[in-house]
Amino acid sequence: MRDVIERDGRGHSINLVGVPTGLLASPDFNAFPVAVRIAGVREMNRGLFEMLDDSPTAEDAALAFSMDMCAPFGLDPEQHERIVNGGAHRFRSSYLRLLKGWGYDANSPEGAVLKGWVESRFGLYPTFHKERLDRLMSQAWMNYVTEKMSSRFHNNSINAQLDILYEYCQWSLIRFHSVGRRHLTLFRGVNDFSEHQVVERLDREHCVVRFNNLVSFTSDREIADCFGDTIIEAGVPTVKVLFFNTLLPHHPLKGEGEYLVIGGDYLVTARYL
Repeated sequence: MRDVIERDGRGHSINLVGVPTGLLASPDFNAFPVAVRIAGVREMNRGLFEMLDDSPTAEDAALAFSMDMCAPFGLDPEQHERIVNGGAHRFRSSYLRLLKGWGYDANSPEGAVLKGWVESRFGLYPTFHKERLDRLMSQAWMNYVTEKMSSRFHNNSINAQLDILYEYCQWSLIRFHSVGRRHLTLFRGVNDFSEHQVVERLDREHCVVRFNNLVSFTSDREIADCFGDTIIEAGVPTVKVLFFNTLLPHHPLKGEGEYLVIGGDYLVTARYL
């Protein structure tokens, strides 16, 4: 393994979605996206997706999804398994717990687990976790690996939970939320580009930006204004959306029109306030 991360590849040579990582990370893919599936997830959860197909509304589908996630992963309060750890109690990890941690801080341990899931499924390296991740085997990289592999979050098939969440999100976008659309116009407010590498500047407002392998956007331009004096506008392929704030009726990311998006290189418009 080379010490310097190969940014031409931007990730591992293999992934679980059947699209070469370099292509998946490119602006060309974003302009002309193709369907993306995590191998085996829908086949292993056929009953859930059959039930979803029978749901007449998005609300019914969200309820079916939430109920189906409870039993196999023990997510009902009465099914939580307490684990004694130095006198403290904690519950089984869940995708909702990860979303809550991400909502507080994308550089939290929960954020590392989510970035690790993207890395393992889509092949994309993270570019930032508390600091720039420029070199494999550096201290920054090892700190990220330690957090992403923490047993605190890997005691309940957390990657399988996120696999199902992604596939449900994709099903829901196609069926209810973005019918016939291949792209969403999303916004991100930043004060600087410390977390994002500018790969190429085309003119004053247009550039190619390398986003982290998982990054938050909002569908509301006014909300983006609250997070920075530079507003990044991107055409995000729907196949790169892991989660959005109206996907489920109850979750920790309500209120900011938030979308969790698989990263890579994006051609964006950057406007300065």
